[in-house]
Amino acid sequence: MKTSLPLLFVSLCFAACSPKAENNATKKDKPAIEGTWQLISGTLIEKGDTTVTDHTKGEKMIKIINGDHFAFLRHDLHQGKDSADVYSSGGGKYTLEGDQYTEYLEFCSERAWENNNFKFSVSVKNDTLIQSGVEKIENLGVERLNIEKYVRLK
Repeated sequence: MKTSLPLLFVSLCFAACSPKAENNATKKDKPAIEGTWQLISGTLIEKGDTTVTDHTKGEKMIKIINGDHFAFLRHDLHQGKDSADVYSSGGGKYTLEGDQYTEYLEFCSERAWENNNFKFSVSVKNDTLIQSGVEKIENLGVERLNIEKYVRLK
């Protein structure tokens, strides 16, 4: 009896320290798109005109994607104190089927964009996310191809 009690104690300690299979499976099944991403560059193609923006100069934008929601936050780096004053944010639910990512924009600082859906193709390679798709809002006259390149934040 005296030897079985310490053996039981040691066994319980090992069991408490070993990783749970359920947690490991959840981490492995998590889509690569989940995480926090910083926008590096964006390309807009609208009515034959192409605009490429380096989002690492003068502003910062992040996109946060969890299990079923996304959010984006963008602002200038001068706290709105110059002519490059920028602030925008938004978010909502999303779906991901293969490489097809659809955002359901429920909240947006540009209120006229709310309650619209945007379909994108996404790819993740190493620490880079590329999102590409047409943004179309008929009542605003918006129809453009948007290609965004993000890097994963640690």
